[in-house]
Amino acid sequence: MKKIQKDLLKIVMGAVLMPVVSACNDWLDVQPRSQVEDTELFETESGYKEALAGVYSSMVSASTYSKELTYGFIGVLGQEWDFYYASQYDDAAAYNYDASVPTGYLRGIWGTNYSGIANANNLLAHIDGDRRLFSQDNYGVIKGEALALRAFLHFDLLRCFGVSFEVNPEQLSIPYCKSLSYRVFPQLSVREVTDSILSDLAAAEQLLETSDPIVTGREISEVTDNGYLQNRQLHLNYYAVKALQARVYMWRGDYEEAGKAADVVIESEKFPWAKVGSMQTGTDRCLADELLFALNNLTMTADVADNYFSDDSPYSFAVTRERLLDYFNNATQDYRYTFLFKNGTATHAANRYLRKYDEPSNNSNYYRFKMPLMRVGEMYLIKSEVAYRQGDTDQARKVLNTLRKARNLTSLNKLPADYYQELVYAYRRELLGEGQLFFLYKRLNRPTILYSPVDAIAEKVYTFPLPLTETEVAEREPNR
Repeated sequence: MKKIQKDLLKIVMGAVLMPVVSACNDWLDVQPRSQVEDTELFETESGYKEALAGVYSSMVSASTYSKELTYGFIGVLGQEWDFYYASQYDDAAAYNYDASVPTGYLRGIWGTNYSGIANANNLLAHIDGDRRLFSQDNYGVIKGEALALRAFLHFDLLRCFGVSFEVNPEQLSIPYCKSLSYRVFPQLSVREVTDSILSDLAAAEQLLETSDPIVTGREISEVTDNGYLQNRQLHLNYYAVKALQARVYMWRGDYEEAGKAADVVIESEKFPWAKVGSMQTGTDRCLADELLFALNNLTMTADVADNYFSDDSPYSFAVTRERLLDYFNNATQDYRYTFLFKNGTATHAANRYLRKYDEPSNNSNYYRFKMPLMRVGEMYLIKSEVAYRQGDTDQARKVLNTLRKARNLTSLNKLPADYYQELVYAYRRELLGEGQLFFLYKRLNRPTILYSPVDAIAEKVYTFPLPLTETEVAEREPNR
């Protein structure tokens, strides 16, 4: 076997043998168990549920969605923080991707997401032949989520390692892996990858539209189904699929389709604005009702809040009071400014720490452990931008004002002269610490990132170099 095949085999087998999860009353309270061979894992419906839970579990990784692709590495690239652990992020803040620490982050993002994709592919390779194992609508839900997860993970890899669609949709980017195989998947263009993503999402949508309880209204009993189909916000549910379609269509510049997808989410009225009283009392730190998709991170308090958003930790991320006021344009009545940040103490008194990841005041399970990946506010921002690009500035303003009203801000009588600058401000206020601001800059191909002196376009800031394992071993073509 050639060296390239051996290296791929290590990656694939590592993904296949990643410990899957068992569950008691809640399928998302995951704990590792012993390795299980495919022949045993896929003999029962329960095994398929565990395999899918394993994909979600792999995403709760510091390399990706519990740190670096939410508030860590990607937040530093978006210049979201004044303070961070310098030795870990100074090179990232300067966009020096070839330095040793950023190289490690890029390798972690690549490897962790492709490992999750391999697990999803392993499930998908078996499920059609085992359809007889599934009760009620569970086949459609499990296969639909697996397809959607494959698309989700590939899309974030594309946003990291592919150039912006606006820059060059024919530039080679990443492979799109649709099976568990020894072969090396070809490197595809940005356009081809988005085609594959949208194809998977269309298949997922078709399955979930007729099977997902969040759409059908099917009542789920913890007794009859062991709670598997409860907590739909903690799964890539039907409406999260529509939201992801909206993101991908925006990336492609297909604004009409993006607006249609965002409208499906908004008009469902399944995701109401968070209650002010719950924010005020600290019951709801993450604005849980608004989440379209979140990961269940059982170590949220210790691993995230205490380590990275506390003045007791040297590893914390923070903004100064002055920077925060600038973010909110001095509108201190904004509920996000008022309730989602905490003051530092003593020598850190000028610091402000995000509290989205803090333990809620009443320890309610509904408000705990949610790592936000998609929320309804983003759909309003997409809908506003679509209207603006289509020339309907009045509608763009009205949609933006709907979000502003929900946050206790005054309505805009007219749009600012630089709409896209205002859009950047709105994304930052709404999605701070959730990993979306840097990708917005990239999609818009903004020449500069606020608070950075670097020429983002000239320095190719927006596209990460492929890991050395890909350029040296798999012999990939340049992606930048």
